Formats: sequence, C-alpha cells, structure tokens
Amino acid sequence: MAPLRLAGLAAAMSLLGGCGITARFEPYKQTDAVIAEGEHVVVLARKQHSTHEAEEDFVQCISDGLADGKNGLAVHSSKEFEDKMYPWFEPSTAPLSTEDLTLLLERPGVAEQVRNTGVRYVVWVDGSTDRVASGGGITCAAGVGGAGCMGLAWWEDDSRYDATVWDIKDVESEGTIHGDVKGRSVMPAVIIPIPLVTRPQAHACRGLTDQLRQFLTSPEGYPTAGPAPEVG
Repeated sequence: MAPLRLAGLAAAMSLLGGCGITARFEPYKQTDAVIAEGEHVVVLARKQHSTHEAEEDFVQCISDGLADGKNGLAVHSSKEFEDKMYPWFEPSTAPLSTEDLTLLLERPGVAEQVRNTGVRYVVWVDGSTDRVASGGGITCAAGVGGAGCMGLAWWEDDSRYDATVWDIKDVESEGTIHGDVKGRSVMPAVIIPIPLVTRPQAHACRGLTDQLRQFLTSPEGYPTAGPAPEVG
C-alpha cells in the first residue's frame, strides 16, 4: 500500500504546477483629468442586469483599497451616496451613459445634491466571479487498516470586471479598466484531502485598485499603451 500511496503523492505533486493565478488588466484613459484636493470618488456597482451585478463586497474592497494608505484618496461611502442621491442611483433610474447623466443633472435639485456630496468621479464596477471549469475526483474508503482518500480534484474560477470612470463635473467618461483574473485551485488527496485554493477575486480587487489609483492621479495616463498583462 505504501508504494501506491507514494506513487499517488508523486502524481499529485506533478499536477500542482497548474495551481496559480493568471491576471490581465487593460486600462484605457481618454483624458488627462486627475482627482484634486477636496474632490471625492465613489465606487458603485453597475446594476442594470439583476443577474450580473458586481458583488457588494468586491465594490467595498475597491473602495477600501483606494482610501487605504498614506496617499489614500478621498472615497465617499457607496451606500451613503446612493442614499443621498435617492432615487436617482437606484437600479431602475441610475444613468447608463453620460448622455443619461446629462439629462439627470438637468433635473431640478440633482446637480446641487451631487455637489453637496463632494463627489466628482464615479467608478462603475460591472462583472462577476464564476466557476468556469472543474475536473478530477477523490475517492475515500475505510477498512481494517484504517481510512483514507486518494485522487485529485481541481477547479478554475474566472474573475472578470470592468471599472468605468465618469467625471460628473465635466459630464464625460474618462475611460475604462478591464480586468480578467483566472485562478486554478487543486485538492490532492493522499490519505487526507489537502485543498490548495487560489483567490482570483482578491487578486482582481488589488489589481483594479492599483490601476484606478494610477488612473485617477496620473494626468499622462499610463507609461505604455495597450493591454498590460500581469501573470502571477
């Protein structure tokens, strides 16, 4: 039995190279506008598709990341902003384009409400994390000599998110950052299952936060044009 277990362990270890994260971020900035002192940014989930709404905890992760650190940005609470602007940023009434935003700001009192929040930039986050593939299997058995499991299971999650930045003051779209992070997790079992889990959503949050911080503070945009791949 021992040689069989060792062989199973060797086979499992040979497959662990497939466990990891692959990330790609594509920033496209259309203007040289940057956030100024006294101006706030708010991160909101795009909600026009009820079955494809960015997760609230992901939106909060980006908000916290932008505000964190010595050089943190002034970030307005998403919930407080939606409450103050009620009902204009509810799912059924939130503007879907800068043209819609123009019409919204022309409504009596709306532009003043926005100014009172101190928010200049709205970051719309759209996307989700989905299980895209899985395979393998683990079997467990018990006998006179004891119990144990053998096999290997794996799964792959894909975190795809877009972050679009609107300038409310100038009523225009500043650009979009696309993020696609794939993570493959494995669970080898030699006597006991050992899960080795990757977390692509956490990587997507960190990656988009870093990109947004640069987006909002760098007037020149990005040092290199086009897609910026990141592999980890």
